[in-house]
Amino acid sequence: MVTKRKVPAKRSSATGRKPLRFEDLTVKDIVSPRVQAARLDLAGEQVAALLVKVGGAMPVVDKSKQLVGVVSEHDVLLAIDEEPAWGTRRVQDLMSANPYSVRPETSLPTLVHVLTESDLLSVPVVNGANRLLGVVTRRDVIRAVLRRAVKRRS
Repeated sequence: MVTKRKVPAKRSSATGRKPLRFEDLTVKDIVSPRVQAARLDLAGEQVAALLVKVGGAMPVVDKSKQLVGVVSEHDVLLAIDEEPAWGTRRVQDLMSANPYSVRPETSLPTLVHVLTESDLLSVPVVNGANRLLGVVTRRDVIRAVLRRAVKRRS
């Protein structure tokens, strides 16, 4: 005797789940964990070459991956303007110390405020011990907003 196997009913993907609102999203939801970080002893010419690839700015970490600064295209331009031997200077001499950073649990509205009020293009994401976890950019926030808009229209 052949018996028919019961096939479970298809569940709607929204069953039992309330869609998250933008206000409910956190940095953890959009952070880019793959990040290029500069070491303190990196030469100016080397960091400039990296900035050409990654653009904007990059976090600076010590040997234990603790965030100690950010080096930006602006910092490199200042060094170029100040002295001809800028390329031999080290990142520790070029970087901006004590940068803005956010935690993974920071809400996206708070992140937007930090980015806009500080006129930043990106912000390092750190844990409670100030260890670098990733970077979040303006572009990451805009992508998250666009994904939400597409889901609402679907």
